[in-house]
Amino acid sequence: MTNRTAAARYARALFDVSVKDHDLRQVDADLGRFSALVEAHDMLRRVLLNPALPAARKRSIVTVLLDRLGAVTPPVAKLLTMLAERDRLELITDIIESYRARLRDHEGIIEARVTTARALTGEQTAAIERGLAAASGRKVTMTSDVDREILGGMIARLGATVYDGSVATHLERMRNSLLER
Repeated sequence: MTNRTAAARYARALFDVSVKDHDLRQVDADLGRFSALVEAHDMLRRVLLNPALPAARKRSIVTVLLDRLGAVTPPVAKLLTMLAERDRLELITDIIESYRARLRDHEGIIEARVTTARALTGEQTAAIERGLAAASGRKVTMTSDVDREILGGMIARLGATVYDGSVATHLERMRNSLLER
């Protein structure tokens, strides 16, 4: 089993346990706080990810860190302790990513990444978000990039679907069509 698959399973279990009795956003925040604490201290990160350090020692370190963080939702504390016991703390970043994807899906939110040839105005961004929300039937959170090589139009990635309305792609299609004749 790959690390990403294992992380997805842990995230699914955390989500399933948390959805009934806990604030899902707080669970996400608690995971993020723990990860940020570990990432902010390079030595701590190296110690927790060191395979030579016994799992029992990692568990005690995680317990101390959880105490320092203060109020942490019980499912998050249990997950982090279990990851330390199983020497799987390297999965935390993938678990967070997978958990956040589940949370967005649960809330009916889909991420969109829009690429245009020039920067969008606030009105244009809002109009594109509304259009993508209508197309997907979900709430859209959008990020935008600028890539002058597309010449004009836009490329929208909505989840796994790509809508390519760029001038560069249309010109390439026309070129291929002319070459086929």
